[in-house]
Amino acid sequence: MADFPSNDCLIILSGGMDSVTLLHEYASRIALAVTFDYRSTQNARERRCAVSNCRRLGIPHLVVDAAFIHDHFDSALLRSADDIPEGSYNEGNMSSTVVPFRNGVMLSIACGIADSRGLRHVMIANHGGDHFVYPDCRPEFIAAMSEAMSAGTDGNVDILAPYTLLSKAEIARRGAKFGVDFADTYSCYKGGENHCGKCATCIERRQALADAGIEDPTVYEG
Repeated sequence: MADFPSNDCLIILSGGMDSVTLLHEYASRIALAVTFDYRSTQNARERRCAVSNCRRLGIPHLVVDAAFIHDHFDSALLRSADDIPEGSYNEGNMSSTVVPFRNGVMLSIACGIADSRGLRHVMIANHGGDHFVYPDCRPEFIAAMSEAMSAGTDGNVDILAPYTLLSKAEIARRGAKFGVDFADTYSCYKGGENHCGKCATCIERRQALADAGIEDPTVYEG
């Protein structure tokens, strides 16, 4: 675990298993969790998990209205469940789910909030499985964005992204270690009450839990 002062971090929290695991692992050091409502297909369902986990841990939670992303950016995630492709990431069908520079936008806003509140670090749960599809999850982007945030705040704020090089299975193991209830996390890009079981995020989630040797509590439709 990184060595930095207690209660000095803001976490970007979607409600998915990666960010919820990060929330639990670093709970004693997180002063604020921020969820961005950008009207994606899965936003509302994820947000319920974000709220629930913050309440369980006693961590203050802020929802930021980012509807402008939905209104002005292009992605299958911003249209409808019917536009979400099915199949695994390695079938090369997931480029349509890229929301252009989403993490850059969220990190920028989170940086401003953190600096306004005297917090030193913005935490994000990007991981190794994201790298080849999502450019704003890659190590070089995170490093560059952290440098830009630090330069733009006179060294006040940077990024902590401890899962950048981890697999999703490794994150799942950490979640189990820190007591995450995976039933209270959400991954499906289609955004239904239950996971569809067919989109890439559902397939990745199921495989990660299996590889980690964790019983999967997820309710899948297919």
